[in-house]
Amino acid sequence: MAGPASPSDAAETAVAPRADKPFPLGPDSLTWKYFGDVRTGMLGVWIGAIQNMYPPLGAGVEDHSILLREPLQRVARSVYPIMGVVYDGERAAQTGAQIRGYHKTIKGVDADGRHYHALNPETFYWAHATFFMLIIKTAEYFCGGLTEAEKEQLFDEHVQWYRMYGMSMKPVPESWQDFQEYWDRTCRDELEINQATTDIFSIRIPKPWFVLMPTPLWDQIFKPMVGAQRWIAAGIFDPVVRERAGMRWTPGDEVVLRLFGKLVELAFVAVPDEIRLHPRAVAAYRRADGKLPEDAPLVEAPAFMAPPRDRRDMPMHYLPPHKSLLDRVGSLVHTTFSLAGVRPARGRNKAA
Repeated sequence: MAGPASPSDAAETAVAPRADKPFPLGPDSLTWKYFGDVRTGMLGVWIGAIQNMYPPLGAGVEDHSILLREPLQRVARSVYPIMGVVYDGERAAQTGAQIRGYHKTIKGVDADGRHYHALNPETFYWAHATFFMLIIKTAEYFCGGLTEAEKEQLFDEHVQWYRMYGMSMKPVPESWQDFQEYWDRTCRDELEINQATTDIFSIRIPKPWFVLMPTPLWDQIFKPMVGAQRWIAAGIFDPVVRERAGMRWTPGDEVVLRLFGKLVELAFVAVPDEIRLHPRAVAAYRRADGKLPEDAPLVEAPAFMAPPRDRRDMPMHYLPPHKSLLDRVGSLVHTTFSLAGVRPARGRNKAA
């Protein structure tokens, strides 16, 4: 990673206009196949922790994030624009610029006196690299695995995907092999266990106000789920990261994780796209199939996932658009009819 840059320097060097116009990924890409898959959610603790272990990113989370206050809503709503950079077609670059804009004010000085800015090119790229590796790890453990050629294709697609943000391409490795060296080097030399990381490991999911369930029952459901994700994270971490985090992992754990991954893979064989994929991805496939017009409104997070009222004027937050009662009724009717006619998962034979 480059030496610490002041917030103003980072903002000036983050965006680098290019002569060649970036072009979005499409339905034939492997990234479309895997990124919107709900199985990526099983790596929630893994990606949250490994992102925060990068010192400038962890410092930004400690100083500016409200993840601990409303973790479920924060993650659920943020996924919508993040998915959009992959699935929004000709509007993907616009979505990328929207995300870039959320990061302009995330800057400061950490506890060790190091300046950080979320738009520092190395910091921004590390976050993207973890999303790319989220695909690799999910496919490897829970979707049947990847060939080396598919990993190389996904690497090339992740470069194309990253161009949608309009950021400097300087930190991006040249090849899949170079990326593996970059990943190993960063894990070995730069990641640290900071407060933002330990917060992820010990996170509690408070019951959202809109969930009609007794709080003790909610806690009994989510506590073991978070524990299971922490166990999965331990298995998926690179050994050097696992050791730094003080996590134990045995050959027996590895066997159990692989068996669990195979069970998950088999369980998803007949799962339809409308359940397997994120709503933003489902809408993208419908546009690609001609079932929705190309300029159909993008799928946004439900309004109840909005940030707390005292944070809604802050530029760092994605605020789902407010919908009228009529719009909500229309969405409910549309969803009901969609679920009534769900189709088999893409690429599989229709049931008899």
